[in-house]
Amino acid sequence: MKLETRIWGHGPRTAVLVHGIMTDSRSWNRVAPVIAGHGYRVVAVDLPGHGASATAEVYTPSALAAGLLETLPAAPDLAVGHSLGSAALLLAVPGLRCGRAVHCDPAWLPRRRDLDALRAVKHATRGQLRAAHPRWHDDDITAELHALAAWDPASVTALAHLPGLPDAPAVPSLVVLAGPSERIPPAEAAALSRRGWHVRTVDGAGHTVHRDDPAGFLRALRGWL
Repeated sequence: MKLETRIWGHGPRTAVLVHGIMTDSRSWNRVAPVIAGHGYRVVAVDLPGHGASATAEVYTPSALAAGLLETLPAAPDLAVGHSLGSAALLLAVPGLRCGRAVHCDPAWLPRRRDLDALRAVKHATRGQLRAAHPRWHDDDITAELHALAAWDPASVTALAHLPGLPDAPAVPSLVVLAGPSERIPPAEAAALSRRGWHVRTVDGAGHTVHRDDPAGFLRALRGWL
């Protein structure tokens, strides 16, 4: 499936960004221009059933990865994925042939989730979003309301097919964790380090690190941009 994209910058290098579930490419609004300022053309996708991209018959990380490979430019210098987008990126990296990959609080490990409760988030109010994300900029709350209006809640089924903790990375890879992270607990973070992944934590940030603490997220990328 060909996906819709949003672009920042015109630099000689290419960076691709993959958002998490329920949101869309606008979730990168506060960090993408900074990445572009490092000499990148930044290409962010809307995953199937998110943003301006069409809905899908099947939502799995593998299907999302196929959409990335069909849409994104080949061999980007940098690829960044968040949450479910990181799970899709993990599977796409070998075919994408990116130079480096960054995984932001990745949704790799299965968790007990109330999928009906997740689907109900589609109808969240501004007040509910503000209560859930007290550190977000007001513009992010507005963007998320628009994203939820377009979001296909059937996509939560992808969370039942997560890939698990990966072995050695296919390319030089950084994992940026929330502090603390519910997705990658300390024992699993240590295992990733032993397997060759670089792991950094943004203390005090929640799951959507790049919206909770954009400056902290960008500091975590030092040496990777």
